[in-house]
Amino acid sequence: MIGGKLNWHSIERPGYLGKHRDERHQEWTRLYRAANWRLAWQIGGHYFEIEAAIALYEDAYFNFMGSSPVTEELIRVACDVYDDSPSNIKCGLSYFPQETNRTHLQDVAIRRALVRLGRWFEGEALIQIRDDRGEHPLSLTLSPGRVPFHRPDLMIQPELAGWWQPGSVESFYQSNRWLQVKTSN
Repeated sequence: MIGGKLNWHSIERPGYLGKHRDERHQEWTRLYRAANWRLAWQIGGHYFEIEAAIALYEDAYFNFMGSSPVTEELIRVACDVYDDSPSNIKCGLSYFPQETNRTHLQDVAIRRALVRLGRWFEGEALIQIRDDRGEHPLSLTLSPGRVPFHRPDLMIQPELAGWWQPGSVESFYQSNRWLQVKTSN
């Protein structure tokens, strides 16, 4: 948990950063100085670093894949999955570092969910998991904008609108994220 006695003020829910992630980080550094801003996820009335949000993000995939026939199809046809670049597969089971200028979590979450299910890819297709560009039908089905978030009670309301569907894992990730700045005592 991000905590202690530091005073942080929530400025905004920045929403989707996408390929502008690094630019936005630079902008916030110019505005607030590097050590004086952070991104935090509000979960159950508390603020946490990204690892907590990722744990819930991955759990959503695990819950979805553990009860969906889509998982068997994915295992049968895919050799691996990626988000914005085939280089994403180099991350394997690790969420960090992010090697492209977008944050890609769904590919790692899918790999980790498969491991947790005691399964792995057996196919030959490298499948892109994205709402906007994936050419395989599984691309949309497994998109974070479509996979339901398993703990709707933890989602900040109102949910932010974007390319994702309400109630999805992506909606949780975007809606619960806050830009915070340090305040003086």
